[in-house]
Amino acid sequence: MLWSAVDRFAAQGTQFIISIVLARLLMPEDFGLIGMLTIFITLSQSFVDSGMGSGLIQKKNRTDVDFSTVFLFNIGVSLFFYLVLYFSAPLIASFYDRPELIILTRVLSLNIIINSLAIVQRSRLSINVDFKTFAKVNTLSIVISGAIAIGIAYKGFGVWALVAQNLLNAGISVILFWWFSRWTISLKFSSNSFKQLFSYGSKLLIASLYSRSLNEIYNAVIGRVYSAESLGFYTNAKKLSDATAFTITSILQQVTFPILSSLQDDKDRLVSVYSRLIRMTAFFIIPLMTLFALLADPFIRLLLTDKWEAAIPLLQWLCFARIVTPISAVNMSILNAVGRSDLFLKVDLSKLPMIVIALIITIPLGVKAMVIGSVVTSLISFFINAYMPGKLFGYGAFRQLRDILPVILSTGIMAIVVYLSIFFIDLEFLKLLIGGITGILFYILISYFLKLDELGEVLIILKKLKKS
Repeated sequence: MLWSAVDRFAAQGTQFIISIVLARLLMPEDFGLIGMLTIFITLSQSFVDSGMGSGLIQKKNRTDVDFSTVFLFNIGVSLFFYLVLYFSAPLIASFYDRPELIILTRVLSLNIIINSLAIVQRSRLSINVDFKTFAKVNTLSIVISGAIAIGIAYKGFGVWALVAQNLLNAGISVILFWWFSRWTISLKFSSNSFKQLFSYGSKLLIASLYSRSLNEIYNAVIGRVYSAESLGFYTNAKKLSDATAFTITSILQQVTFPILSSLQDDKDRLVSVYSRLIRMTAFFIIPLMTLFALLADPFIRLLLTDKWEAAIPLLQWLCFARIVTPISAVNMSILNAVGRSDLFLKVDLSKLPMIVIALIITIPLGVKAMVIGSVVTSLISFFINAYMPGKLFGYGAFRQLRDILPVILSTGIMAIVVYLSIFFIDLEFLKLLIGGITGILFYILISYFLKLDELGEVLIILKKLKKS
């Protein structure tokens, strides 16, 4: 967990800084153009993996043939979908009425092929719980690609700076994953191996296509109904809120899946680790996202400048939408860990009517209304996601809420104190500084007086690190 945290916070922290610099150099429309293509590339990437990378992690007795089979499958499917997007580029440009998307689609889609070359390497590192290597690879690739992208943006190449960042980040990470993994390809394809892995992964594929479609449909709708500029405001607000929430989510998914998978035959230990993960996730994510929402205004104005002012309310609402995302991720991860990808799919699909209705209602009302709708669906989704784990392991939504109630209370008190501490301050820098310090200190202080176990666990970890 520590090395995964180092990986995600170092990588995402660096990406966070790079995004701020790029946002100051580029226009919202540049980010919007990339956002228009995200849904097509993301869905193609889902087909490339097809859940088989997770299948390798979940499988108990893996062989070199299993790894080779997945590798060859990934490459073949990536080439197919690149060609599909290459020849579909004029249709995509016509859909958005943006001719420049033809060349952007054909170049940016190369990411699909590049990423396919490292899926097996990522799975092997996860199986070995080697998150130290993940930290090295991800941080190096983001630093190098980000520095080059900033240089390109400074020279006035606009949206191509973002394209270059995406391609370079993927290419450098692939080279490094191959270097560190030291895996020798056998180039053998086994139909039996494929059937076993795809039987498990196909359900994850459907769930991935479904969840990513719903997640990225906002980009497609905003880009089609409104404008590239409006989409730019939304994508950057989403990127900023995701920088915290999905950093924690990715840490949890990356670490918990192989660990919970290894405990799938020991139910007592499995539930014990599962409940601790829920509490620890809430301990970090609820106060962090609440504090970010409170400080979104001075953050945007100071670091991104006033040209991004329209993104402020979107960022605030998205922070609240993301509060339950990491907790839901743990609830869903345990289903995959015990080999119940079928239940994972059923739970995910059960949320479809609610999300579609929310979109139908909010699309005509504007981008802000769409984001508020996502807050409502996220909160309801928490109860849906927790239902099946509650049925299987006796640790459902209400037991989870009871366990994290002290965290919610601590966060509420912290929010009131932060709001009052910055209410009469005019300077954006001071608002950020005083609000941030006050929020962190008061949350720790309140957690100490409430004797939260999670705070004690964090202190124990820090003491061990200090000794080592």
